[in-house]
Amino acid sequence: MESAEIRRRWLSFFEERGHTVVPSASLIADDPTLLLVNAGMVPFKPYFLGEEKPPYARASSVQKCVRTPDIEEVGKTTRHGTFFQMCGNFSFGDYFKEGAIKLAWELLTGSVEHGGYGLEPEKLWITVYQDDDEAEQIWRDVVGVPAERIQRLGKKDNFWSMGVPGPCGPCSEINYDRGPEFGVEGGPAVNDERYVEIWNLVFMQYERGEGTSKEDFEILGDLPSKNIDTGLGLERLAMILQGVQNMYETDTLKVVIDKATELTGVRYGQAHESDVSLRVVADHMRTSVMLIGDGVTPGNEGRGYVLRRIMRRAVRNMRLLGATGPVVGELVDTVIRTMGEQYPELATDRKRIETVALAEEAAFLKALKGGTNILDTAVTETKAAGGTVLSGDKAFLLHDTWGFPIDLTLEMAAEQGLSVDEAGFRRLMQEQRDRAKADARAKKTGHADVSAYREIADTSGATEFVGYTNTEGETTVVGLLVNGVPSPAATEGDEIEVVLDRTPFYAEGGGQIADTGRIRLHSGAVIEVRDVQQPVPGVSVHKGSVQVGEVTVGATAYATIDVRRRRAIARAHSATHLTHQALRDALGPTAAQAGSENQPGRFRFDFGSPSAVPQAVMTDVEQKINEVLARELDVHAEVMPIDEAKRQGAIAEFGEKYGEKVRVVTIGDFSKELCGGTHVHNTAQLGLVKLLGESSIGSGVRRIEALVGVDAYNFLAREHTVVAQLQELVKGRPEELPEKISGMLAKLKDAEKEIEKFRAEKVLQAAAGLAQGAQDVRGVALVTGQVPDGTGADDLRKLVLDVRGRIPGDRPAVVALFTTANGRPLTVIATNEAARERGLKAGDLVRTAAKTLGGGGGGKPDVAQGGGQNVEAVGEAMAAVERLVADTV
Repeated sequence: MESAEIRRRWLSFFEERGHTVVPSASLIADDPTLLLVNAGMVPFKPYFLGEEKPPYARASSVQKCVRTPDIEEVGKTTRHGTFFQMCGNFSFGDYFKEGAIKLAWELLTGSVEHGGYGLEPEKLWITVYQDDDEAEQIWRDVVGVPAERIQRLGKKDNFWSMGVPGPCGPCSEINYDRGPEFGVEGGPAVNDERYVEIWNLVFMQYERGEGTSKEDFEILGDLPSKNIDTGLGLERLAMILQGVQNMYETDTLKVVIDKATELTGVRYGQAHESDVSLRVVADHMRTSVMLIGDGVTPGNEGRGYVLRRIMRRAVRNMRLLGATGPVVGELVDTVIRTMGEQYPELATDRKRIETVALAEEAAFLKALKGGTNILDTAVTETKAAGGTVLSGDKAFLLHDTWGFPIDLTLEMAAEQGLSVDEAGFRRLMQEQRDRAKADARAKKTGHADVSAYREIADTSGATEFVGYTNTEGETTVVGLLVNGVPSPAATEGDEIEVVLDRTPFYAEGGGQIADTGRIRLHSGAVIEVRDVQQPVPGVSVHKGSVQVGEVTVGATAYATIDVRRRRAIARAHSATHLTHQALRDALGPTAAQAGSENQPGRFRFDFGSPSAVPQAVMTDVEQKINEVLARELDVHAEVMPIDEAKRQGAIAEFGEKYGEKVRVVTIGDFSKELCGGTHVHNTAQLGLVKLLGESSIGSGVRRIEALVGVDAYNFLAREHTVVAQLQELVKGRPEELPEKISGMLAKLKDAEKEIEKFRAEKVLQAAAGLAQGAQDVRGVALVTGQVPDGTGADDLRKLVLDVRGRIPGDRPAVVALFTTANGRPLTVIATNEAARERGLKAGDLVRTAAKTLGGGGGGKPDVAQGGGQNVEAVGEAMAAVERLVADTV
């Protein structure tokens, strides 16, 4: 049974039994504690935690998941993988243990003809929590599983919690006996390789307190409403139903391995090392395609870092297998053809996915060359200092700047006899991740405990946003925090966070920055609002300070936003939509939005593109936007079901979480997007849009910076002034300026070439005198000296080689010349063949000189180059070279 059919049967089975089928959420987690969705229940987490009321009593999904903690183990074993699909069924206060158990048994053992999976009942073993008599009784007496195939396990294996205070409960796992060829009998308590877990049923019935570990925590009591959360690994079930030994041999991964085999000529099963690489390629390429499909782009932090890491591991392993050219295109195509049946959006978005993947491969192949040079230098410096361990910060630099996976650094360093400070590297990596997570959390919560906001939401409900139609209005203070701590009152000078029952203030989101303004209490107190965030869904937290008087919970007030600022932001936001559509019209659907920020009078827009956008295209895009403004198109918003919005062709932003109902902003017949932000009523209100330019912000992602309205006019006015000044300087009309200035620059360049030629000739004139002045050091002709400051590295090298060529070839010769360029000392050293026969190598000599100068260097035995920081040490460096020559011969 193919994976797509397993998925289809799962959803059909539960839909027929009253469950709402919930589409897989994006892999981009809407949770500051998670980079990526790593479990099937993550999209339902707010319902289990009581943060939101579930819109259904029963639900079922097949959720895309990515886990990377054990990424180094991928391929080494057949059980580790980064991407998997978790089939789940959920009950929110509806059926409980007996219902979940009976549904699971029916689907697993039901005949294939009637929509089941057709597993043999006698091959299924059950584990329950050690104290869960109820679950065991249901399995034994209601379902009919023999007592000898039911085993009790402890908290470590059969009790579930999120690791923090909240819902928890016992679980029951269904395991499949793969037969004696996989190990000894005795059930899952004895051998989890033979008795592989395929389905876990979690019975959320208790509330847990604080604890020190997964097993050490207090049970506070029963939950008011009992829930069900189950998870079946689709890949594990596919392994059983397809009769293969591991997940890498299932239909969706084996086909990628076969493609990698075709590209490299290395057969799967030929050798352990090549099998590891083939499994890494299959797993990582599938994960990469799924991540890019959900809008992740390669980068050096967060989700982008995860994608970059696994893509580069895949490319590197293909090269280890013997691939010499680009391979990602064919691998991506294979994954899309394989997974497209389950996720049709992959085929629809094929061009964008391929564009991002190919750009990352090209960037890595280029980085591989550059990074190798950096690594060689680091290895040389480490050895020169007598070390045997490459420092963690060097490994981190290679990873962070050049995209080197740590295992690549480990391998290449080992080839040169060095180990790597992995602990130091991982410490720096963790510090980077911690900073990123802390910044994200602090932005949303201001370092306050999120539970404080949840408590306000539970007590007072969600904040009603009235800002689409009103810029001011009556309101009531329903929550107050002072310095991050809940408080009944605040006084003048206090930094506070205020929650209102209704507000005209827009909370930052969807690329639009928050409103600012004032809240005036009827008591006379005044709050200056500087920022508004939504740390928990539906609760707008107004951050600011008390200017006058005392603020108390329950007080009535009048909230007013800065209207002028809001209008400027609205103009920028509407301009962003116009820019997005104009880019898609010019570049195609691959120019999908990858982020934005709308500020008063200006905006930035990030979009997918493998290369720079030609200036002619940018000009056309800008013209099209301004033509739309002149058409005076009406802008209106409408709330509708998300399926209807998609049917109408509304564009959704990657990474945004949308509910069943969405707000669609339409600009005439030009643009239609899902958006919760504020906008103008007519495009004429924008006045003018000026695109300042575009640039790269990461692999496959470009950024446009632009001005709107008065800000755009002011920019053009300044540009006009500059043009007028240039006209006066070059005595020409505006249209003549490019040609005239180009001519002036060409003349300047020619003059610089003449000066450079004259300077080079002058330097080389010194060659004869330097050669004649060679001193004899134990039979070696040694030339040392300092040439005029400002001599470039190329000219210095030419001079050194010229001097060496003037010394008879049968006489050992060493030429070491120094100069100062840009305030730093530079040296080039050359040896002839006779000197090298006596053990004198330019690379050794230059390292000695460069070390004295406070730097490093390297090169070939016949010629090498180095530099440093200490200009005053040039004389000492010459002496060091002379001593080494004397000691060597």
